[in-house]
Amino acid sequence: MPNRLEGKIAIVSGAGSVGPGWGNGKATAVLFAREGAAVFSVDINLSAAEETKKIIEDEGGLCSSWQADVSQNSEVQALVDACFTEYGRVDVLHNNVGILEVGGPVELSEEKWDRVLAVNVKGMFLTCKHVLPIMERQGKGAIVNVSSIAAIRHLGYDAVSYNASKGAVDSLTQHVAGQYADKGIRANCILPGFLNTPMIVEPLKNSYGPGGVDEMVRKRDAMVPMGTMGDAWDVAYAALFLASDEAKYITGAKLVVDGGVTCKLRV
Repeated sequence: MPNRLEGKIAIVSGAGSVGPGWGNGKATAVLFAREGAAVFSVDINLSAAEETKKIIEDEGGLCSSWQADVSQNSEVQALVDACFTEYGRVDVLHNNVGILEVGGPVELSEEKWDRVLAVNVKGMFLTCKHVLPIMERQGKGAIVNVSSIAAIRHLGYDAVSYNASKGAVDSLTQHVAGQYADKGIRANCILPGFLNTPMIVEPLKNSYGPGGVDEMVRKRDAMVPMGTMGDAWDVAYAALFLASDEAKYITGAKLVVDGGVTCKLRV
Protein backbone atom coordinates (compact mmCIF):
# COMPACT_ATOMS: atom_id res chain seq x y z
CA MET A 1 0.00 0.00 0.00
CA PRO A 2 2.23 2.83 -1.24
CA ASN A 3 1.88 6.55 -0.53
CA ARG A 4 0.41 6.10 2.93
CA LEU A 5 1.36 9.70 3.82
CA GLU A 6 0.65 11.27 0.44
CA GLY A 7 0.26 15.05 0.72
CA LYS A 8 1.07 15.19 4.43
CA ILE A 9 3.61 17.47 6.11
CA ALA A 10 5.69 15.76 8.78
CA ILE A 11 8.04 17.28 11.33
CA VAL A 12 10.61 14.70 12.44
CA SER A 13 12.73 15.78 15.39
CA GLY A 14 15.97 13.89 15.85
CA ALA A 15 15.99 13.16 12.13
CA GLY A 16 19.75 12.82 11.96
CA SER A 17 21.91 10.00 13.24
CA VAL A 18 24.49 10.28 16.03
CA GLY A 19 26.88 8.03 14.12
CA PRO A 20 27.30 6.00 10.93
CA GLY A 21 24.29 3.93 9.99
CA TRP A 22 20.57 4.31 10.56
CA GLY A 23 19.14 5.82 13.70
CA ASN A 24 15.40 5.73 14.39
CA GLY A 25 14.74 9.31 13.35
CA LYS A 26 16.77 9.11 10.17
CA ALA A 27 15.03 5.92 9.06
CA THR A 28 11.60 7.32 9.92
CA ALA A 29 12.19 10.57 8.05
CA VAL A 30 13.30 8.68 4.93
CA LEU A 31 10.39 6.24 5.17
CA PHE A 32 7.86 9.05 5.62
CA ALA A 33 9.22 10.70 2.47
CA ARG A 34 9.09 7.41 0.55
CA GLU A 35 5.42 7.21 1.52
CA GLY A 36 4.65 10.64 0.11
CA ALA A 37 5.17 13.08 2.98
CA ALA A 38 7.08 16.32 2.78
CA VAL A 39 9.51 16.04 5.69
CA PHE A 40 10.82 18.81 7.93
CA SER A 41 14.05 17.25 9.17
CA VAL A 42 15.13 18.64 12.56
CA ASP A 43 18.27 17.85 14.51
CA ILE A 44 20.59 19.60 16.95
CA ASN A 45 23.35 18.70 14.49
CA LEU A 46 22.55 20.50 11.26
CA SER A 47 24.88 18.35 9.17
CA ALA A 48 23.02 15.24 10.36
CA ALA A 49 19.67 16.78 9.41
CA GLU A 50 21.09 17.74 6.03
CA GLU A 51 22.42 14.24 5.45
CA THR A 52 18.89 12.93 5.88
CA LYS A 53 17.59 15.66 3.59
CA LYS A 54 20.07 14.65 0.89
CA ILE A 55 19.02 10.99 1.08
CA ILE A 56 15.39 11.98 0.69
CA GLU A 57 16.04 14.37 -2.18
CA ASP A 58 18.27 11.88 -3.97
CA GLU A 59 15.31 9.50 -3.91
CA GLY A 60 13.05 12.17 -5.38
CA GLY A 61 11.36 13.17 -2.13
CA LEU A 62 10.70 16.56 -0.58
CA CYS A 63 12.57 17.61 2.57
CA SER A 64 13.73 20.70 4.43
CA SER A 65 16.34 20.69 7.19
CA TRP A 66 16.50 22.73 10.38
CA GLN A 67 18.80 22.95 13.37
CA ALA A 68 17.26 23.13 16.84
CA ASP A 69 17.79 22.13 20.44
CA VAL A 70 14.31 20.90 21.33
CA SER A 71 14.88 21.61 25.03
CA GLN A 72 14.82 25.34 24.23
CA ASN A 73 11.38 26.92 23.82
CA SER A 74 12.46 29.68 21.43
CA GLU A 75 14.18 27.21 19.12
CA VAL A 76 11.17 24.91 19.03
CA GLN A 77 8.82 27.78 18.29
CA ALA A 78 11.15 28.89 15.48
CA LEU A 79 11.26 25.44 13.86
CA VAL A 80 7.48 25.02 13.98
CA ASP A 81 6.97 28.54 12.59
CA ALA A 82 9.45 27.81 9.81
CA CYS A 83 7.70 24.57 8.87
CA PHE A 84 4.30 26.25 8.85
CA THR A 85 5.60 29.18 6.80
CA GLU A 86 7.07 26.82 4.21
CA TYR A 87 4.28 24.26 3.98
CA GLY A 88 1.18 25.89 5.48
CA ARG A 89 0.27 23.00 7.78
CA VAL A 90 1.64 20.27 10.05
CA ASP A 91 -0.05 16.87 9.74
CA VAL A 92 2.42 14.67 11.60
CA LEU A 93 4.73 15.39 14.52
CA HIS A 94 7.24 12.62 15.15
CA ASN A 95 9.29 13.15 18.31
CA ASN A 96 12.41 11.02 18.20
CA VAL A 97 14.96 13.06 20.18
CA GLY A 98 16.41 11.19 23.13
CA ILE A 99 19.66 10.91 25.06
CA LEU A 100 20.90 8.36 27.58
CA GLU A 101 23.11 8.62 30.64
CA VAL A 102 24.19 5.55 32.59
CA GLY A 103 23.86 5.55 36.37
CA GLY A 104 21.44 4.99 39.22
CA PRO A 105 20.12 7.58 41.68
CA VAL A 106 23.34 7.61 43.71
CA GLU A 107 25.83 7.55 40.83
CA LEU A 108 24.16 9.97 38.43
CA SER A 109 24.88 13.68 38.83
CA GLU A 110 22.09 16.19 39.23
CA GLU A 111 23.27 17.94 36.07
CA LYS A 112 22.99 14.78 33.98
CA TRP A 113 19.55 14.03 35.44
CA ASP A 114 18.36 17.51 34.49
CA ARG A 115 19.76 17.28 30.97
CA VAL A 116 18.15 13.92 30.20
CA LEU A 117 14.75 15.07 31.46
CA ALA A 118 15.05 18.36 29.57
CA VAL A 119 15.86 16.70 26.26
CA ASN A 120 13.70 13.58 26.50
CA VAL A 121 10.58 15.03 28.11
CA LYS A 122 10.62 18.80 27.92
CA GLY A 123 11.53 18.56 24.24
CA MET A 124 8.35 16.61 23.49
CA PHE A 125 6.29 18.95 25.67
CA LEU A 126 7.59 21.95 23.72
CA THR A 127 7.03 20.49 20.27
CA CYS A 128 3.48 19.55 21.28
CA LYS A 129 2.93 23.01 22.75
CA HIS A 130 3.69 24.70 19.43
CA VAL A 131 2.27 22.12 17.00
CA LEU A 132 -1.03 21.39 18.72
CA PRO A 133 -2.62 24.79 17.97
CA ILE A 134 -1.88 24.27 14.27
CA MET A 135 -3.35 20.78 14.30
CA GLU A 136 -6.39 22.01 16.23
CA ARG A 137 -7.09 24.69 13.61
CA GLN A 138 -6.77 22.03 10.91
CA GLY A 139 -9.08 19.69 12.79
CA LYS A 140 -6.66 16.82 12.31
CA GLY A 141 -3.17 15.65 13.18
CA ALA A 142 -1.07 12.75 14.40
CA ILE A 143 1.67 12.82 17.03
CA VAL A 144 4.03 9.87 17.41
CA ASN A 145 6.45 9.93 20.32
CA VAL A 146 9.34 7.51 20.74
CA SER A 147 9.45 6.11 24.27
CA SER A 148 11.16 2.84 25.31
CA ILE A 149 10.45 -0.39 27.11
CA ALA A 150 12.79 1.19 29.68
CA ALA A 151 9.64 3.02 30.79
CA ILE A 152 8.26 -0.27 32.09
CA ARG A 153 11.30 -2.53 32.66
CA HIS A 154 14.79 -2.46 34.13
CA LEU A 155 16.92 -3.48 31.15
CA GLY A 156 20.00 -4.87 32.84
CA TYR A 157 21.96 -1.64 33.17
CA ASP A 158 21.28 1.34 35.42
CA ALA A 159 19.95 4.44 33.64
CA VAL A 160 17.55 6.00 36.11
CA SER A 161 17.12 9.32 34.31
CA TYR A 162 16.47 7.64 30.96
CA ASN A 163 13.94 5.21 32.43
CA ALA A 164 12.15 7.98 34.32
CA SER A 165 12.07 10.20 31.25
CA LYS A 166 10.51 7.47 29.12
CA GLY A 167 7.84 6.84 31.74
CA ALA A 168 7.06 10.54 31.55
CA VAL A 169 6.87 10.35 27.74
CA ASP A 170 4.21 7.65 28.04
CA SER A 171 2.15 9.79 30.42
CA LEU A 172 2.60 12.93 28.34
CA THR A 173 1.43 11.08 25.25
CA GLN A 174 -1.66 9.68 26.92
CA HIS A 175 -2.57 13.08 28.35
CA VAL A 176 -2.37 14.71 24.93
CA ALA A 177 -4.38 11.84 23.45
CA GLY A 178 -7.15 12.31 26.01
CA GLN A 179 -7.24 16.09 25.86
CA TYR A 180 -7.30 16.34 22.07
CA ALA A 181 -9.24 13.24 21.03
CA ASP A 182 -12.38 15.25 20.24
CA LYS A 183 -10.37 17.67 18.11
CA GLY A 184 -9.28 15.12 15.52
CA ILE A 185 -5.76 14.83 16.91
CA ARG A 186 -4.25 11.47 17.79
CA ALA A 187 -1.20 10.89 20.00
CA ASN A 188 0.55 7.55 20.38
CA CYS A 189 3.95 6.34 21.46
CA ILE A 190 6.31 3.58 20.42
CA LEU A 191 8.21 1.57 23.02
CA PRO A 192 11.25 0.08 21.27
CA GLY A 193 13.21 -2.66 22.94
CA PHE A 194 16.84 -3.52 22.27
CA LEU A 195 17.87 -1.95 18.97
CA ASN A 196 21.17 -2.07 17.13
CA THR A 197 21.50 1.60 16.21
CA PRO A 198 24.30 4.16 16.48
CA MET A 199 22.78 5.53 19.70
CA ILE A 200 23.73 2.51 21.81
CA VAL A 201 27.42 2.47 20.97
CA GLU A 202 28.92 5.36 22.91
CA PRO A 203 26.80 5.46 26.10
CA LEU A 204 26.61 1.69 26.60
CA LYS A 205 29.91 0.34 25.28
CA ASN A 206 31.30 -0.14 28.80
CA SER A 207 28.09 -1.37 30.43
CA TYR A 208 28.33 -5.05 29.42
CA GLY A 209 31.83 -6.03 30.47
CA PRO A 210 35.33 -5.82 29.00
CA GLY A 211 34.33 -7.09 25.55
CA GLY A 212 33.19 -3.63 24.45
CA VAL A 213 30.69 -3.15 21.66
CA ASP A 214 30.89 -6.72 20.33
CA GLU A 215 30.13 -8.18 23.74
CA MET A 216 27.32 -5.68 24.23
CA VAL A 217 25.72 -6.72 20.95
CA ARG A 218 26.07 -10.41 21.79
CA LYS A 219 24.48 -10.02 25.21
CA ARG A 220 21.66 -7.80 23.99
CA ASP A 221 20.87 -10.21 21.14
CA ALA A 222 20.73 -13.05 23.66
CA MET A 223 18.15 -11.22 25.79
CA VAL A 224 15.65 -11.04 22.92
CA PRO A 225 13.29 -14.03 22.48
CA MET A 226 13.47 -13.58 18.70
CA GLY A 227 17.26 -13.97 18.96
CA THR A 228 18.45 -10.60 17.74
CA MET A 229 18.05 -6.91 18.37
CA GLY A 230 15.80 -4.87 16.13
CA ASP A 231 16.91 -1.99 13.97
CA ALA A 232 15.81 1.53 13.15
CA TRP A 233 13.46 0.37 10.39
CA ASP A 234 11.39 -1.60 12.89
CA VAL A 235 10.66 1.66 14.69
CA ALA A 236 10.18 3.54 11.43
CA TYR A 237 7.48 1.19 10.16
CA ALA A 238 5.67 1.37 13.50
CA ALA A 239 5.80 5.16 13.28
CA LEU A 240 4.51 5.07 9.71
CA PHE A 241 1.48 3.04 10.76
CA LEU A 242 0.65 5.32 13.70
CA ALA A 243 1.13 8.46 11.58
CA SER A 244 -1.04 7.17 8.74
CA ASP A 245 -4.81 7.17 8.41
CA GLU A 246 -4.71 3.40 8.83
CA ALA A 247 -4.45 4.17 12.56
CA LYS A 248 -7.31 6.70 12.49
CA TYR A 249 -9.07 5.01 15.45
CA ILE A 250 -5.95 4.55 17.56
CA THR A 251 -4.93 7.12 20.15
CA GLY A 252 -3.26 6.93 23.54
CA ALA A 253 -1.65 3.62 22.59
CA LYS A 254 1.76 2.33 23.64
CA LEU A 255 3.03 0.18 20.78
CA VAL A 256 5.77 -2.17 22.00
CA VAL A 257 8.38 -3.05 19.36
CA ASP A 258 10.76 -5.36 21.19
CA GLY A 259 11.00 -8.85 19.70
CA GLY A 260 9.18 -10.27 22.70
CA VAL A 261 11.41 -8.94 25.49
CA THR A 262 8.52 -7.69 27.60
CA CYS A 263 6.79 -11.07 27.32
CA LYS A 264 9.47 -12.49 29.63
CA LEU A 265 9.34 -12.47 33.43
CA ARG A 266 12.89 -11.11 33.54
CA VAL A 267 15.04 -9.31 30.96
